This record gives sequence, structure tokens and C-alpha cells, in this order.
Amino acid sequence: MTNELSRQQIESLNELIDLVANKQQSDFGHMVSNLKKDGSLITECDRWSDKTIVKGIKEITFEKEGILSEEGSQIIPETPAYWVVDPLDGTTNFSAGIPYWAISIARFTDSQPQIAFLDVPPLKQRIIAIRGKGVWLNEKKLTNQSRFSTNSSCVSLCSRSIRILQRRPEKPFPGKIRLQGVSSLNMVGVALGQTIASLEATPKIWDLASAWLILSELKCSIKWLDKNPSILQAGQDLESVSFPVLTTRSSSELTKFSPWGELLMESWMAIQDKFR
Repeated sequence: MTNELSRQQIESLNELIDLVANKQQSDFGHMVSNLKKDGSLITECDRWSDKTIVKGIKEITFEKEGILSEEGSQIIPETPAYWVVDPLDGTTNFSAGIPYWAISIARFTDSQPQIAFLDVPPLKQRIIAIRGKGVWLNEKKLTNQSRFSTNSSCVSLCSRSIRILQRRPEKPFPGKIRLQGVSSLNMVGVALGQTIASLEATPKIWDLASAWLILSELKCSIKWLDKNPSILQAGQDLESVSFPVLTTRSSSELTKFSPWGELLMESWMAIQDKFR
């Protein structure tokens, strides 16, 4: 059984996130982006944030726990507990001057997130989730009913999942579409009641690590459309591994949106076949 983090370690992680969030806010609007080999964008702030978070986690855990991060090692560590880091989720927004991005840090035990921190610097919001104990937004505990406090009919799609609308143009989509450009926040929006569903075509483990625990703790519905991230092995390289997922506010909405999730996978498989 892997030990939980101490109160002091959690406080140190909050201080670390404060440091990174303040730096990102300071750099916002002043960063030039470059292309990575997968076609996504990266800035010097991404690199600084990643190095700072990785260094900070090593100090907090006395280098006893491995770290997987988007801008660093993407191989699952051999240690019983390890960390999954996305230092700046939403780099395209960040570099384009759109004030909406997130910092995601999650500690995994037993192949699943045990504690998660999701910070939204532009909104000064921090969500913390602890497995089996709940979710807090800016230190206020959320309930399973929090997501039903609004009458939202919005659905978050990623830029790749939008193609499902082209495959079924004669059928109206059962929701008001939103493309926000931040995978982790797209999914967490379901848990917060901002949206009723989210469909992500190609999220990586660092995109979904924190959102996964937040959604689970607030009893949202999660449907893995292909690979299940809870079935991972130490030493596995996740650089090019995606975990398509549909998340919804309730089981009835999962039933309503599942055909669109299946359509997404059909579309995605058809595209992959063209390149084989």
C-alpha cells in the first residue's frame, strides 16, 4: 500500500503551483511559440514550467517517486507511486493571447490518480481531488449535485472530434457545441456543471490525469472509447498513445451521446486506415 501525501507535502505542492501560475501569468502575451514534432505548439514558458514542476516534485518526494510529463519523460515510471504532469494545457490559447489554460499535476498509485491538482491561472481557480475523499474548488468542497446547479446544454468537443458532425449532417447534434482548446478543462467542465458532456478524440495521459479523478470523485459518467488508461504498465512509452473518451453529467446523457462517441471512433479509424 503506497502512503498518501502528508499535509506538509500538499502545502508544498500548492506553493509550487502558485510559483508556476504566477510565472505563466507574467509571461502571458509575451511568448513566441514553436512547433514540436507532433505538430503541437510549445513555448519557453512550457519548458520552464515543466522543469520547475519536475524539480519541485522531486524535492517534495525526496526523489523517491517517478515523473511522467508532457515536455519530459513520457515513459511510465517503475516506482509504485508516480506523477503525471501537464505544465501548460492549452498552449495554443496561451500563445495566441486567449486567457484560458491550465496546470495539471496528478499522483498515481495502483495505475490510477490518487490526488490531483488542476489550476486555471487566468481564473484564479484551483481544483484539488483526493481519491475516496472528494473534490475542492478554491477550498470549497463540491458535492455530486454541484454539476446539476445550472441548466447548461453545452457540449465540449475537441478540434478533432468536430468531424463527427460532417459524418452525420442530416442529424442535429444534441447540444450547443463549445470548442475551448483545453482538454483537461473540457472534461472538468462536465463535473462543474458548465457542460453536460465532453468528447475528446486524442487526449494523452497528461491531458486527462487530473480530470479523470475529478470526474470520478463527483460520480460523472466516463466511457473510454478505445484504450483504458487504468490498464498501464511500468516502462510503457505513452508519447503517441491516446485515450479517446466521452464524459457526461449523468448515465442518461451517456446513453444519448454514446452513438456520437462511436461515430468518432469510426471516423478516427477511417483516417488511420488511409495512412496504413
